[in-house]
Amino acid sequence: MSTMTAERGIDPWRRRLFLPAYRASDAARYANISPQVLSNWHSRRLTTGRPTLPERQPGRHLSYLQLVELAFVSVFRRLGVSLEAIAGTREYMRQTFNAEHPFAEYAFKTDGVRMLLTWREFDAIPELNEVIVADAGGQLGWEAMMSARLAEFDYEHDLALTWHVAGRQSHVKIDPRLSFGAPTVSGVPTWVLKGRWEAGENLGDIVDDFGIEEAEAADGLRFEGIPVAA
Repeated sequence: MSTMTAERGIDPWRRRLFLPAYRASDAARYANISPQVLSNWHSRRLTTGRPTLPERQPGRHLSYLQLVELAFVSVFRRLGVSLEAIAGTREYMRQTFNAEHPFAEYAFKTDGVRMLLTWREFDAIPELNEVIVADAGGQLGWEAMMSARLAEFDYEHDLALTWHVAGRQSHVKIDPRLSFGAPTVSGVPTWVLKGRWEAGENLGDIVDDFGIEEAEAADGLRFEGIPVAA
């Protein structure tokens, strides 16, 4: 996908991809990454000599596209790759695909992962080369973790446009076109379900009020940290 900008005249949902909609604490929880790593990723001057996302102001919320990229930063970090190496990877992908947010694009799913698996010119970032191509066991680990994350996304318009943020087994999704990108079940924000529960309503009341399935309501509440029985 070519470089995108939030301009007048484009589809409204595309503009929502760039809107600052996610608090850093929430984004870190969704991506399963520490707030400190998130802060460092966006503010430290890494391999490229500049902050990874220089357009993000301190204290400013993340956009949907930034959130998606953070989900992949989380995978790299769990593999033991430093932020500097991840930044180098992102910069390579950004230039290769001519993309502002390369980890969020379909090209990364179809071409990027394969490219990294076979890339032998990563001498400048030896730690990443070790993770990807060192041996069969390491490569299988890399492929499994990255494939699992990629499988959480539905791709439309060459973008990772819907995130099954709690896994495919859960009804919880993040879609920038719904409820301003809040995690939802059948379009109902999970924070709304949490509020109803904390106000004293039981699962049956919530299901009746919103016209959703009990399993959907239970998934939404569990996503918000409420231990509802399956």
